[in-house]
Amino acid sequence: MSTVSSLSSAAINSNISAVTKRLEAPITSLGTQVAADKALISAWGSISGAISSLSDSLVHIQNISTINARAAASNNTLVATATANATAATGTYNLTSISLAKGQELYSGLLGSSNATLSGGAGQLAFTLASGKSETISLGSGSMTLNDIAAAVNKQHGGVQASVLSTSAGARLVFNSSATGASAAFSVSGTGALAQFAYSSASPGSEIKAQSAVNASLSLNGIPITSASNSLGSAIAGVTISLAGSGNASVSVSSSPTALSGSVLDVANSLNTALSAISTETKYVGTASSTAASSGSAKSGVLLGNFSAANLKNQLMNAVSSLESSGLSAAAIGLTLTSAGTVSFSSTAFSSAFSKNPSAVQTLVSKLYTSLDNLTTGAIGAAASSATGASSITGFISAQTSSLNDAINSIQQQITLISKQASATITELQKQYTAAETSASSASVTQAYLSIFLGNNSSSSG
Repeated sequence: MSTVSSLSSAAINSNISAVTKRLEAPITSLGTQVAADKALISAWGSISGAISSLSDSLVHIQNISTINARAAASNNTLVATATANATAATGTYNLTSISLAKGQELYSGLLGSSNATLSGGAGQLAFTLASGKSETISLGSGSMTLNDIAAAVNKQHGGVQASVLSTSAGARLVFNSSATGASAAFSVSGTGALAQFAYSSASPGSEIKAQSAVNASLSLNGIPITSASNSLGSAIAGVTISLAGSGNASVSVSSSPTALSGSVLDVANSLNTALSAISTETKYVGTASSTAASSGSAKSGVLLGNFSAANLKNQLMNAVSSLESSGLSAAAIGLTLTSAGTVSFSSTAFSSAFSKNPSAVQTLVSKLYTSLDNLTTGAIGAAASSATGASSITGFISAQTSSLNDAINSIQQQITLISKQASATITELQKQYTAAETSASSASVTQAYLSIFLGNNSSSSG
């Protein structure tokens, strides 16, 4: 066995390094476990994000009644067009003897140019609408051109608008009601230079009425209707009709799958993203593939063999494959599973099924929502809702992630403790080597003195 005196500084350092390595071995092992747990957390995070996106897309098929499943069409768009919302009843609505709502229009006789100052001095111009509302403008003598008058009227943004119509023979001041309907009719009075624009049905003066303010009138399936505007928003519940010309038109309201089909497509796309995320984290890559491929793409998923991840993928796929209601299956509305483990969607098949039985299709989509919503909630949880009184739900992914984080915190605490203990041990070992070296050095000096002393005594004796 070597003694301290027989060890060099290099040998002592080597011994200390060997002890350090032995003491730090558990730390290295625990660090490897921390890295593995962090990889698991990252994998669950990727899956959780994809499931969250799927959950967001489900909102659009949560309440079928709010999705616009109605379409309105007119057989004569030059006379009338229409739009419908989800509350509209399907059917055909005949519009006959349509006469459009109009606003009143007056124009003056020919005057000088639009910038010529009118004679007569400052004055006021007052408009009185059939609704009883009055509007007044005042102009000074220095601002008494047709352009000035039109600008002052329009600045009010009131019931009357004005414009100037210029021709080679002169200019005319034109007044139009801002709205249509009988209540938009108006009379005009004026003073000063503006007196010449006075008008009433009893005393038109020099003003010419080009058009009277009248309500729209028509018959809807034989029922007479009048409207102050050419937009009928309440004649048919859920349908807005825009009148465009006189005559007859027929408006048909039918079920439309467009909005619902688009929402189902969004769900299918989000579902494929979720399935892809799970597949990535649970994939198996054999040794041969790992050698042939690059290290970045040849690694097996860190959740390979994880029951929870594999089961979630199977349940998501099963939500589609087992979907059935009212004699319809997922395939009947265009949802099918591919051999690659993805979901495909055919809007054509969906539209075809919807046209035959819209109620059954809506019921099936609602069932798809329920199945997928339960799965996403079970995976990522749900926040508490004060509106429904529902308490928050913790998903299994959150639970597993929380458990992994707890394990990492515990391991890191162990690493800290072991590091402190190892550091203390090495420090003590270094002290012992130092003390031993000091003692060995002192013993060597003593032995040298003794050797000299004993050696001298021997010489004297001789």
